[in-house]
Amino acid sequence: MDVILVLKAIVMGVVEGLTEFLPISSTGHLILVGNLLNFDDARAKLFDVVIQFGAILAVCWEFRKKIGTTVGGLTRRDDVHSRRFAWNVVIACLPAVVLGLLFGGLIKEYLFSPVPVALAAVIGGFVILWVERRARRNGPLAMTAENGIRVDHIVATPGGSAHEAAHHGSARVHSLEALRWTDALKVGFAQCLALIPGTSRSGATIIGGMLFGLERKVATEFSFFLAIPIIFGASAHDLYKARHSLQADDLGLLLIGLIAALVSALVCVRWLLRFISNHDFTVFAYYRIVFGLVILVAAYGFGEWQIA
Repeated sequence: MDVILVLKAIVMGVVEGLTEFLPISSTGHLILVGNLLNFDDARAKLFDVVIQFGAILAVCWEFRKKIGTTVGGLTRRDDVHSRRFAWNVVIACLPAVVLGLLFGGLIKEYLFSPVPVALAAVIGGFVILWVERRARRNGPLAMTAENGIRVDHIVATPGGSAHEAAHHGSARVHSLEALRWTDALKVGFAQCLALIPGTSRSGATIIGGMLFGLERKVATEFSFFLAIPIIFGASAHDLYKARHSLQADDLGLLLIGLIAALVSALVCVRWLLRFISNHDFTVFAYYRIVFGLVILVAAYGFGEWQIA
């Protein structure tokens, strides 16, 4: 096996794993890195599909208890929470599935190029800045001269103290179990924006969820769960269409990339869950803006990129 190809597979797998669940667009990064590594032919596109499975397996492993509880609860009549959560995932996935089947081919034909990816990255960055600024303005950090806290924005939580409630800010949904089907549907419509390459599926669902009243951690975890059926389904569909391109000689390379994506995604998911407990997504917004500008400069200043 070619050592250079192995190194490229590892790099691409790590890039996929690190960017799939951060609100910075894995597609944009795979396009950029694939171009830099000269790894952007038809075989590379098949490779991109396979390494997504590795990233999703990481989420399945990290949330295996919740997944097991939900699946097991579907067979018990008294487990209302599991059935409601499962239905919420299905409801949130439907809009993207329908639009993806209708327009997926056109999107890949016309939007998988540097300029649309860059514009989506930059616009998404400004949207994140706006949502975070809105959250700070409406949240518990808005102060009054009288007692230091705007009590009209403190939200009571079952069994929680006033301080814990204040920590949630103006969010309305503080647990996955409290998610309503209308909340799931709204997040599902936000997820449709991720059909545009460069938008970021995780960014669209997390920021969309926050905009619709989900607490930051709840929006992030729900985004992870939505990724499982969406990416599994999309990857399986693309893999089936490209099945004739599969060659036995490529299996080793695909496995290496998948493992690299799995390990790096697992590290990234655990890190992100810790990060959001004390930070917002502003740093990712600025990163997206810079990243989008870098793509534009590279596309127009240092050669042309062509997506076959």
